[in-house]
Amino acid sequence: MKFFVLLLSVLFFFSACASQKRAVVVSTKELPSWYKNPPKSSPLTLYSVGEGESKEEAVGIALSSMASTLSVSISSEFKTKSVVREGAVESYQSTSVNEVQSDVNKVRISNYEVVEAEEFGFKKFIVLVKSDKKKLFESLKKELDQEFSLTQNRETLNAIKQLNMYEEQKKSLENVPNTLMVMSVLDERFDSASYIKKIKEMDEKHEKLLNSISFSIESDSESQNLTAALQKGLSAKKIIIKEGSGKNHFKITLSSKIEKASSYGFVLARSAITITTKDVSGAIIGSNKLNITGQSTQGYDIAKESIAIKLNEMIKKEGIEKVLGLEL
Repeated sequence: MKFFVLLLSVLFFFSACASQKRAVVVSTKELPSWYKNPPKSSPLTLYSVGEGESKEEAVGIALSSMASTLSVSISSEFKTKSVVREGAVESYQSTSVNEVQSDVNKVRISNYEVVEAEEFGFKKFIVLVKSDKKKLFESLKKELDQEFSLTQNRETLNAIKQLNMYEEQKKSLENVPNTLMVMSVLDERFDSASYIKKIKEMDEKHEKLLNSISFSIESDSESQNLTAALQKGLSAKKIIIKEGSGKNHFKITLSSKIEKASSYGFVLARSAITITTKDVSGAIIGSNKLNITGQSTQGYDIAKESIAIKLNEMIKKEGIEKVLGLEL
């Protein structure tokens, strides 16, 4: 009994001690004033804050916010003009304004300064960035001029390579109209006409070259049912299919070796297809080898037809360029 009484006394003692422990209060860190009340953007300088799991992410979010500020200014101007010039209804204006904002947000702001940066807890960084409007304008103009300089002096003997270069250039210049809008907001004196003219000239050159290129397709007896799939793939790229000559005409040659087999009630047609593209001088500019197996329960001819179906599916999935072994 004495042992149990002693044990209970010890338990009561530790319970009393535990009940007297005070709860530890962790004070919440207060956000700095530069984050809660960041400097307001002025006619000369843009300011923006951002938060992220790393400093780099926080800066990226701050720059996106800065671009959004510019897009709101551009959208407001666009909306005013749409009312005056078009008499557009409100729903049209709202849709167009959203599209303008979305496009302007794609513009990369590369000229900026991180004014403040602080680690504010576990995986939480906050930053304040600023960008001088004049320097930002100059950096955007420099990048734009560099992009256009790459589009010059790209003439080549091979029209296919030249066409591919035009395609790459058009992709690299997709955001130019958005950049021009931002530059117009940063500097009201900026005239974008010369850049718009360059884009138009490049589009015209691309269209002219595309219309001058033609392909013809030759095949052996085993490959005749495959030509339609290639014609369809080339037509989707707006390539002209016709007999022709000249430096911008190219010839595709198709040849196939097909072996008949059978397996589990299916008739198989195992094909080894060779595709070669040559220029007017006979030089090979693209080639590929494909192994496609057709199958059918209805006979060998149907199995061979399934090869053409599979080739057509391959072109849809991988593109006519990869099938031909050629850049278009």
